[in-house]
Amino acid sequence: HEAQPPQQGTAARSSSAAATQARDGDDPVGPIPFGVGERSTYDVRFGPLRVGSGSMEVVGSEDVRGREAFHTVFRVKGGTFFYKVDDRFESWIDSRTLASLRFVQDQQEGRKDREKHYEIFPERAMYVENGKPEQPSVRQPLDDGSFIYFVRTVPLTVGQTYEFNRYFRPDRNPVRIRVLRKERITVPAGTFDAIVVQPSIKAKGIFSENGQAQIWFSDDTNRVMLQMKSNLSFGSLNLYLTSHRPAPGGTPLVGAR
Repeated sequence: HEAQPPQQGTAARSSSAAATQARDGDDPVGPIPFGVGERSTYDVRFGPLRVGSGSMEVVGSEDVRGREAFHTVFRVKGGTFFYKVDDRFESWIDSRTLASLRFVQDQQEGRKDREKHYEIFPERAMYVENGKPEQPSVRQPLDDGSFIYFVRTVPLTVGQTYEFNRYFRPDRNPVRIRVLRKERITVPAGTFDAIVVQPSIKAKGIFSENGQAQIWFSDDTNRVMLQMKSNLSFGSLNLYLTSHRPAPGGTPLVGAR
């Protein structure tokens, strides 16, 4: 069952037709439920074991090639005696359009250590990886880190599947978001009403098709990530919210009554 979300600027556009109709990646989105200073922290568990911590933060607003951009950092660190993870995803996201402008991956998983730097050009639908020659991208591109922030702006209806040709590497499209259900959950930060989505990207990592990731967002205007579960090569990686600090002037996260 495929469905298109209601229009909310370009943030909620989907399908290949809508993607190709985008003029130059400069269409503004509607209201954005986050801002500079927002920070969420998480317990990290492999299966039932608490093995580390994670965080998502909008650390600042910076100029990237003349565009104002949110600088966001998503960090997961922890492990067991036989497997350790220290992943850091940094995204620079156009504050008007939420298109990705720059993406840095620094992943240390087990014995693998990968670092990649991408410069992404929405206005030309191109990207550069680690200084190599330009490669074709898409209009209004998203990377792994900006993807979560983008989903927070999408009106989510249970039972619908939203499809976006917006991942910055075209061969990994389309990105699909299935809205599975609503439920009440308890995490270390409290008890909240949540809406559960299943994102899928044709790429390795947390949101890979094989990972069967699920994300629990707060069922309110904040759309804070309360919980995330993903099956990776080394086991089940789960994040549970321990605290949330809204941006100055933002709405505090309120638990279920």
